[in-house]
Amino acid sequence: MEKPELELGAEFSHAAEDCLKAIFLLTQEYPGASTSALAERLRISPGAVTKMVKKLAGMRLVDHSPYRGVTLTAAGEKVALEVIRHHRLLELYLQEALGYTWDQVHSEAERLEHVLSEEMEEKIDALLGRPALDPHGDPIPSREGTVAQAAATRLSDLPDGLTATVARVQNNDPELLRYLGRLGLYPGAIVCVRSREPFSGPLFICVGDSEHAIGREVGDSVYVRPGAE
Repeated sequence: MEKPELELGAEFSHAAEDCLKAIFLLTQEYPGASTSALAERLRISPGAVTKMVKKLAGMRLVDHSPYRGVTLTAAGEKVALEVIRHHRLLELYLQEALGYTWDQVHSEAERLEHVLSEEMEEKIDALLGRPALDPHGDPIPSREGTVAQAAATRLSDLPDGLTATVARVQNNDPELLRYLGRLGLYPGAIVCVRSREPFSGPLFICVGDSEHAIGREVGDSVYVRPGAE
């Protein structure tokens, strides 16, 4: 899947790709990405985001309105999905082939995703056996630019007593990922919420044969599907 060339220099091209990727990911949760949410995700000023969005709109990669936020055009989504494909393939390659842990792969993939050639992408994809998911359980977009997102619910919203399977972890904080790893909350793990304290108190969960108490913020980062898969 070849992405349109962003012919404004490599520095802008990489920043533009980061912005398009962030818009796609944010719009998986909300109808449109606000400039404030983009600024927080990209860790740049709201003014810089506004300037970037105007340039991307001029390139017909995004649409922006005060009431709908920022959304991707078909061309913008194609770019975003290609960058996300690169990123998630790289994360899995770093883990499977080079021995990185799941808390280390994100930052490395962030640096490499913009420069991965189509030939290298294909070789990595073939070497890994055409994988569907990255180490955190996120779906890897296809070469054709499609992505399947299975329905999942936050662990913190799982009814007490119901058994579920961890589908994905929606957080790239290395410290949090190491903590989840110590608890065994990897994609594919079987988990159950035994009980919970009121007023944003902790969740008491079972992961396999182990019991743990976790905060609601942690529970909000873990997505599960009901049943033991």
